[in-house]
Amino acid sequence: MNSLQNSNLILIGFMGTGKSAVSHQLSHLLSLPCFEMDQLIVENEKKEISEIFEENGESYFRDLETALLKKILLKNGSIISCGGGIVLRKENINLMKNHGTVILLTATPETILERVKQSQSRPILDGKKNIHDISKLIEERQDKYMQAADIIISTDSKSLSQICHEILDSLH
Repeated sequence: MNSLQNSNLILIGFMGTGKSAVSHQLSHLLSLPCFEMDQLIVENEKKEISEIFEENGESYFRDLETALLKKILLKNGSIISCGGGIVLRKENINLMKNHGTVILLTATPETILERVKQSQSRPILDGKKNIHDISKLIEERQDKYMQAADIIISTDSKSLSQICHEILDSLH
């Protein structure tokens, strides 16, 4: 695993695919620091993402996201959990591909809905917590996710342990 000390594992994917849980588990398994980008933005801004979207707009949030990504990527040997929309900017895709292994976590719209239906902190899904709208949003981002991904892992019906071991096996 020593080779991972010189690189980053960057988790991307639509909300509800398991990025946060998987990144924390990988951090524990590999003894590497974990950066939860959405959480760091909330801490830095002292407001929820939904408030940032409402008060400052999505473009402002995306600027925060890009700036934070650049800062985190200054160091190697980290697990980075990105927000679902990180791939919306080509600059972010290039940064991620140049500074680590990009792991795309996927899940069906049904799985995603089940995982996010109780959440109030998903501004992109306001009024859209249904299979049709989730499918549409995934489809809109699919090409960008695929451009960024080095490894693709489905998280449907798998335990955290299974997902992490599948990722680690893919790295060899």
